[in-house]
Amino acid sequence: MKLSKAQYDEIAQFLGHVQPTRQSLRKLQERFPSQSQSTLLSIFSQEYQKQIKRTHAKHHTAEATETYYQRYLNAVKKNAASPVLLELANEVDFAPSLMARIVLERFLQEEEGIIPSKTLINSMLRDPSLIPDGVLANQVYQCTVNDCCYGPLVDSIKHAIGHEHEVLLREMLLEKNLSFLAEEQLRAKGYDKTPDFILEVPVAVEGHIIHWIESKASFGDECSHQAYLHDQFWSYWNRFGPGLVIYWYGFIEELDCHRERGILLKDCFPTDIVTLRHNMAQR
Repeated sequence: MKLSKAQYDEIAQFLGHVQPTRQSLRKLQERFPSQSQSTLLSIFSQEYQKQIKRTHAKHHTAEATETYYQRYLNAVKKNAASPVLLELANEVDFAPSLMARIVLERFLQEEEGIIPSKTLINSMLRDPSLIPDGVLANQVYQCTVNDCCYGPLVDSIKHAIGHEHEVLLREMLLEKNLSFLAEEQLRAKGYDKTPDFILEVPVAVEGHIIHWIESKASFGDECSHQAYLHDQFWSYWNRFGPGLVIYWYGFIEELDCHRERGILLKDCFPTDIVTLRHNMAQR
């Protein structure tokens, strides 16, 4: 689903006035019923991540960390069963999983006397039963399962959705009898930065020659698209020639402005692929 910049800005402005909760997501869907749920969910997640990045530093000062930890300790003394960390995260408008990480790291630092490694923290966030304190383990679990946009649960879901769309794209390429090399095959050949699929025989889509296809199981907003252009797409173009990016959950239509330079955007698998075999048959 393609949105105009004005349509996208209207959605983003609405999200700027609500908290990042499942209830807010339902309000978003009610406010914009003509937009697909998957598109709105992707925009919801991206806008919240932008907000967290803007405020991330203030939550990680030594003063803020100590304040959060002491508030946690005082609150669980009064009622260990209440969702202390989750409520604290909502109060200060911070992602629950990230709040859990701050308090867990501070707890382990006090228990062990050293700064815990990121590997240890990540393993405990993925499996709170590893946390050597039952109350904190329960608090961390409550944060991870109630976080819409961050944390190990969300990361696993995003990874699964991304893989699902890559498999879907592979099946569509096979159905069209297009010969291709997948990313894992290219990595085995020594390529370090590759798109999801390289077409061994280029095709034409809407009059543009395509040598590669990249799958993105997300909405293409200006921020993410510019980052992808810089980090991925222009590198693919420089190495393999012009290509196609599929944003399965839609994109801002004004971003599809590099077609003549060799980057084509679509929100679905193209139905009008022209192959060399097709051209030969017409002659």
